[in-house]
Amino acid sequence: MTLREQFTDQMKASMKAGTADRTSTLRMIMARLKDVDIASRPKGIDKVPDEDILGMLRGMVKSRRESVELYTKGNRPELAAKEEAEIAVIESFLPRQMDTAAMEQAVADAVAETGAVSIKDMGKVMAALKSKHAASLDMAKAGPMVKARLGG
Repeated sequence: MTLREQFTDQMKASMKAGTADRTSTLRMIMARLKDVDIASRPKGIDKVPDEDILGMLRGMVKSRRESVELYTKGNRPELAAKEEAEIAVIESFLPRQMDTAAMEQAVADAVAETGAVSIKDMGKVMAALKSKHAASLDMAKAGPMVKARLGG
């Protein structure tokens, strides 16, 4: 089942269950997906693939985490809680992220596989990580690990 089909099925179930907050978040996801689809049309892509949808979802989570931080600093716990609830719904569609030990192992494997020896080879290592573990690896956390491993 593709992510698009999951969104539609979850939307129907949420509407039947009467969970307004979840329905609202799912509508927001579907609207964002429609925007991404429209933006990709000049490239000759009618509907973006699941890999691009996962990237879109990660971006949505990232922006909500930033909002939670700002709302917490601004003493707005009710808004922070709303954003946290949206994050939970969005993350339910994302694959489980690697833990730190698995991430370190993946970085070590990628360094060995590419034959990287210095910080100049960081791009190769990051590309290898992205090709193998794009769905389950947080590239923002992997970058510093690769840099440390290569002595940067």
